[in-house]
Order: sequence, then structure tokens, then C-alpha cells
Amino acid sequence: MKKDNNLLPTLIFATANPGKAKEVGELLAGLMQVRSLKDIGFTEDIPEDHPTLEANAIQKARHIYDRYSEDCFAEDTGMEVMALNGAPGVYSARYAGPQRNDLENMDLVLKNLTDKEDRSAQFRTVVALILKGKVHTFEGIVKGKIATIKTGEKGFGYDPIFVPDGYSISFAEMEAGEKNKISHRGRAIEKLITFLKQQTTER
Repeated sequence: MKKDNNLLPTLIFATANPGKAKEVGELLAGLMQVRSLKDIGFTEDIPEDHPTLEANAIQKARHIYDRYSEDCFAEDTGMEVMALNGAPGVYSARYAGPQRNDLENMDLVLKNLTDKEDRSAQFRTVVALILKGKVHTFEGIVKGKIATIKTGEKGFGYDPIFVPDGYSISFAEMEAGEKNKISHRGRAIEKLITFLKQQTTER
């Protein structure tokens, strides 16, 4: 039987990215009712000026928790390319500039890899949950390589140029369910789900 979302506990997801909100909402379906920043009417920019994914995720979650005093979580994700010394990393969303343009970000990565033989890379996500005022973090990693061209129309961000290990297609060519099973964000959220379930059974 499908649970009525109105009866589920709610969590605020501190993101303005509709792609992330949809992806994570699907992963948490039936366990929590996820509300995005758009859902709660929050339109301000959240600061994320730390040098690590972990610190940025905590900063974003803390910003919303301090404002609304409600359980919430945030995540920060980076594409880490080995031949680029881990770049774009924490600057993934604004690699090509403050305009945060996905196409320009991908084009710059491809340009910077033009003369590189090693195209290995990984996506890394850190989720920061603030539950009853206490911070918990969860990490997910998926390894793969950077393709030479963009392929696929699904997903968002760097998905069209990232091919996960064991696959011959990009994240942007995968159906959502297939991607969520192996993605960095999916793996981090799975750890979050396991933790939330433990909290539920301990009540």
C-alpha cells in the first residue's frame, strides 16, 4: 500500500536545483516527505564558501535549520577529475564562472582534458543532515571516466560527459532508476535512508 505523503515526516532539502530535488525525492519516497527550498518559499542564495564539500553541505543545512528550526539536509557534490588534480571539485557548479552554466562547465572540462590520456574521474557527494539539532554526514562516490563528447538528454550537471565504471553510456543516457542505483548521490542518500530508518525504529 502506498503511504499518504501527508502522513509522512517532512524534511527540508536545502537545494534550489529542481533536478536534485526530484532525484532525491524519488529516493526518499515512502519514507519522508521532502520539501525543497522552492516548496517553502525560500529564494535567497545560501552561502557555500568553504573549501570542502563536507563543510559546504553542513553550512547550507545549518543556514536553513537556523532560519526555520526544522529538520533538514543539504548536499554538496563535486566532479573530481584525476588529470586535473581533482578539479573542478568543490567548484564544480561554477567551474566556468559564477553564471553556473552546465554546458560551459562541461565544455571547459573537455577543453582542459584535450591533451590528457588519463580521463578517470569520480563524482563525490556529501549529505549533511541536521536532525533535532545534531549534524550527521553521509558520503557517496561513483568512479568512472570523462567521455570525449556530451551524450544524452537526461540528468543534469556533468551527467552528459560522465561514464560510470562498468557502463558504456553516460549518466545522461540512463533512466532515473538505473542511475539512482549506482550514483554518488544515490549512495549517499542510501546511507541517509538507513540512518533515518534506524531513528524511526528506535523511537
